Amino acid sequence: MNSALKLTILFTFLYALVTQQVLANTWIRRLDEWIYERDFLLITPGKTPTMVMLVDDLGLRSITAIFLMITAIIISRRFKSWRPINLSILSLVLLNLVVGLSKLLFGRSKPSSGFDLVFTDSGLSYPSGHAANAVLTWGIMAYLIFRYSHKEPFEGLRLTWFVSIITTGVCLASLYRNTHWFSDLLGGLFIGSALLVLIIAIDRSISSNRQPS
Repeated sequence: MNSALKLTILFTFLYALVTQQVLANTWIRRLDEWIYERDFLLITPGKTPTMVMLVDDLGLRSITAIFLMITAIIISRRFKSWRPINLSILSLVLLNLVVGLSKLLFGRSKPSSGFDLVFTDSGLSYPSGHAANAVLTWGIMAYLIFRYSHKEPFEGLRLTWFVSIITTGVCLASLYRNTHWFSDLLGGLFIGSALLVLIIAIDRSISSNRQPS
């Protein structure tokens, strides 16, 4: 629990730092523009390859929430505990609340608009909901599987790689499709990670004899 709380503070600080750099229009906005101008980025979303779209969909809340809730329900029934479902619902509520409010507050325009502005009426680019959702939702699902799987500690490393690969794929797909600035994805990763380890800290703070691992 203590380690999770320390990581929560670290990731929250990194998110705040990236946010400050974006709002202050510093080097990170120059990096965003440099990546945006690369030839390999897809300017026309309608021409996105099917495989890229499938990877990008792994960051959609409507899809990941289904996978998470199915996993939570199966584990809850197996161990006769509401905790997996409660943790899953908590993660989805926090994700939509924190990321959604941040998007409305900062109002950053998307790369597809052709300009980079903050505090606009219709801007919902920062932080990236896809990135935050990928690391948080898939991360919670992996955490639940590990906590209730009776596996050796090294099994958690495999699940960590699983979440890392999916999250990286979602971020690369967003960059390729030109739907988010690089700093949007960075901010999304940090705030998603902060929420992930916060939920883990909450789970660890309340003991349960129905968590075998």
